[in-house]
Amino acid sequence: MWHVIIAPLIMILVFTFPASADIYKYVDAEGVIHLTNVPTQSGVKYTLIMREKRVLLDRKLGENISQYDELIMKASGKYNVEPALVKAIIKAESNFNHRAVSRKGAKGLMQLMPATAASLQVRDSFHPENNIEGGVKYVRYLLNFFNGNLPLALAAYNAGENAVLRYGGIPPYRETQTYVRRVLSYLDRFK
Repeated sequence: MWHVIIAPLIMILVFTFPASADIYKYVDAEGVIHLTNVPTQSGVKYTLIMREKRVLLDRKLGENISQYDELIMKASGKYNVEPALVKAIIKAESNFNHRAVSRKGAKGLMQLMPATAASLQVRDSFHPENNIEGGVKYVRYLLNFFNGNLPLALAAYNAGENAVLRYGGIPPYRETQTYVRRVLSYLDRFK
């Protein structure tokens, strides 16, 4: 019986929305079927029912690296953050794709998680100006929180400030360590 209900829902999702993420399903104790693109419930067994086609971004410096310069300069000036740093973070996070969505649900140029975006009062993470404004504001907060220590602020941007505090430095996560090195490398290029 549930196939009769779930199949049309999946077809609606597949054909009315652009493929922007994997789709997972779980059935709760009452038999209600839940669909999501970001599994968030702990202790729930999710089943992958549709996989997004992954597109690898070209990590080389592209022609579009200057298209957001005006927005970057505006937000950088407002929050006293080096424009080259903002550009380096955008390059590492989204490769200048304002519609980027990570597997964990981060969105936009500076890849803001929904909770972070909400706390920064960013209503639309896909809107370049809103995203950059919120992202730069968050970078300024992290730089202040870690007393200007850029590698720690970058690690916190990637892994969260609690992870940096827990480990007393850059967490031993390969992704975070690579991220910090990548942003610092892009920063050198953009200076």
